[in-house]
Amino acid sequence: MLADNIIERLDLSYVVASSVYCYRSKGSKSKRIIARIHGFGKIWQKALGIPPAYVIEVLSEHYDKLSQEDKEKTIIHELLHVPKGFKGGFLPHKGYVTRKRVEKLHKQYVKKKNKTEL
Repeated sequence: MLADNIIERLDLSYVVASSVYCYRSKGSKSKRIIARIHGFGKIWQKALGIPPAYVIEVLSEHYDKLSQEDKEKTIIHELLHVPKGFKGGFLPHKGYVTRKRVEKLHKQYVKKKNKTEL
């Protein structure tokens, strides 16, 4: 639901919300990862005859402890990895997924969120 709200409020029209799945995992030994995004690569799409899809996985041990603001920023961060073509690939951090960009988009998100709550 949070991802859907972010996609809608930030007008990320290239992201097919119905093909973005969110999962909470438990038991990760990771120390620094809060969330990650997985794409369904072209070879799998062709082999199984299904359209592109993405899975945002949040690691419960870390994500659940975050403030609502940091949860929103985390999901924005993961969605920024999705390229405009929405074909199963990824955009790298360098030049695309930056803290500055996440902060800017989060401000826009909060502004639109506050307008709809009035």
